[in-house]
Amino acid sequence: MIKMKHDSSTISWNTLGDEWFELAQTSESRNCFIMPYMLNLIGDVKGKKILDLGCGEGGYSRALAKSGAELTAVDCSEKAICYAQDLAVKENLHIDHYIRNSNDLFGITDNVFDIVLCSMMLMDCEDFEGTIREIARVLEPEGKLYASVLHPCFDGNHERGIGRQGSGVYRQVVAMNYFEPREWEAPLYGGTTPVVWRHRTLEEYIKTFIKCGLTIIDINEPRATDEQAKISTAMAWLQKIPLYLYWVLKK
Repeated sequence: MIKMKHDSSTISWNTLGDEWFELAQTSESRNCFIMPYMLNLIGDVKGKKILDLGCGEGGYSRALAKSGAELTAVDCSEKAICYAQDLAVKENLHIDHYIRNSNDLFGITDNVFDIVLCSMMLMDCEDFEGTIREIARVLEPEGKLYASVLHPCFDGNHERGIGRQGSGVYRQVVAMNYFEPREWEAPLYGGTTPVVWRHRTLEEYIKTFIKCGLTIIDINEPRATDEQAKISTAMAWLQKIPLYLYWVLKK
């Protein structure tokens, strides 16, 4: 039996467990901004074969399956996959679930998916190039990768890299060091368990996409709508600073 390859990323996310499930269900930014924007960007998925890579608790997979897509969900956390499987069963959804490192999708054949979705995970995986190579491998010709990441120009380690000053909607981004630190440990917002965070430059993203045979066909720096801005000060700030970057790439 082939076992998943472990690295610092898989070890980190396997320790998070239940805390992530609770945060995913309650996260304002995820549920009111990040996820709705991505689902709207992907559009009509009826009949599409989709790989949700780094699926976590499976929220995207369930939403896409309900919209008529054929879903395969992959995560490095065994606990996350078990949680996602249970919810899929409760909601009477057929979703294939696998425990894998994103850089080694063994058991998944070449050229099979119309779409690969990577929501807020590419900046976290240790082997970024290996992950993109695997994505390119499993995408069918002309297939698309939809990916969101923390915007590398506006987010990073707040103490030593890309910091903050001021407060409220007038808070400013302070670029102390765009290139460093590249890796650090800290809890997720609202959490207590440290995970490994990584900062990648725009150059690294783009050069790796090109090296692995993917073509950028769209890029988005979404702003909060007026309705979203009414939710909270943090959401209103997203009308001024793009904290998230969305890519659409084609094989």
